[in-house]
Amino acid sequence: MLGPNGCGKSTLLRTLAGLQPALSGEYKLIANNQEPTAKSIALVLTERLSMEHTSVHDVVAMGRYPYTSFLGGLTEEDERIVAEALEQVGFRSPSSIQYSPFNSHSDGEKQRILIAKALAQQTPIILLDEPTAHLDLPHRILVLRLLRRLAHEQQKTVLISTHELDLALSLSDRIMLMTPGKGIELDTAEALKKADAFTPAFGMDIFHYL
Repeated sequence: MLGPNGCGKSTLLRTLAGLQPALSGEYKLIANNQEPTAKSIALVLTERLSMEHTSVHDVVAMGRYPYTSFLGGLTEEDERIVAEALEQVGFRSPSSIQYSPFNSHSDGEKQRILIAKALAQQTPIILLDEPTAHLDLPHRILVLRLLRRLAHEQQKTVLISTHELDLALSLSDRIMLMTPGKGIELDTAEALKKADAFTPAFGMDIFHYL
């Protein structure tokens, strides 16, 4: 999802996730026209999280709460899913990292841990608001390539709000382009470039500077 600041990207993501009512219109999820639930959509927000006394395991395990009992206990299957989610985002030895403090990790590692939490939630749709906002360039590339790989390998719908235009154009299957006063266009990056859709969206010929 690309668009200038203030065009409503974060608002749209929160609306799709069911965190706030739609400002106008209506929408339905593709799968069975169901309403958004914690079992259908996982949301990763851009805010920096400070969890001083929370372990990596407990952060990822939050993704299992929609499936737990009233008491919130984790089964052996839940624990397996937590460990597997950490492996999927590149932590080769989840048993050694699970009980380390979340705050002891770098921004890039924290972002991978939050993506693991979304994977542990086992939803067909994952929404991410600026997942690379606090990362340096190598980690931006790694996170976006990770999300692309997970989308293809696990057949998930992964929608990312981002300002990383060059990375989005090269790594995304389709672009949701938001243009103030015009609405949303959904197509491949190449098709949108041929239609010169980016110039009115950003108010300039951005490819002249890329």
